[in-house]
Amino acid sequence: MKTVCLHGAESTGKSVLCERFLVAHGWPYVPEYGRLYCEEHGVDLSMTDLLVIAEGQARMNRRALLDDEAPPVLLLDTDQLMTAAWAQMLFGEVPERLLAYPRADLYLLFEPDVPWREDGTRFFGEDDTRARFAALAEEMLVRAGVPFVRIAGSWDEREAQARTAIEGLLAG
Repeated sequence: MKTVCLHGAESTGKSVLCERFLVAHGWPYVPEYGRLYCEEHGVDLSMTDLLVIAEGQARMNRRALLDDEAPPVLLLDTDQLMTAAWAQMLFGEVPERLLAYPRADLYLLFEPDVPWREDGTRFFGEDDTRARFAALAEEMLVRAGVPFVRIAGSWDEREAQARTAIEGLLAG
């Protein structure tokens, strides 16, 4: 099974695309543990919260990878490299253990070129902070040395680009 992580700033269509690909292609996805955590505990996060979120995401990812009947691709709505970007954005540092988790086979880096939408768990809606956060998200991918493909444009363009990238990974 190949893993594909959707990565990037908030409100760029990652979760929506995971749901669409599940319906259209049967590709399962692991939801974003951080969103679930913030819905339960609030958004006043500490570094300890981010480390808990990282481990919660790792547990969910590991559980999904154990599925014997899984299709050839598993989508990850996020992973610890995104948590590392959060740590850098919120606290100005990245604990090394956030960079030590297993990596996806491919990352899709979503550009913040679509309208931002508040949902109660999002932080960075202003253009300047959103751009800074997007740059940090990309920086974590570069720092980790993982393969990634940029996803940008309209909602339809994003879906087509992501599908092409995933099909390319599956084709080998």
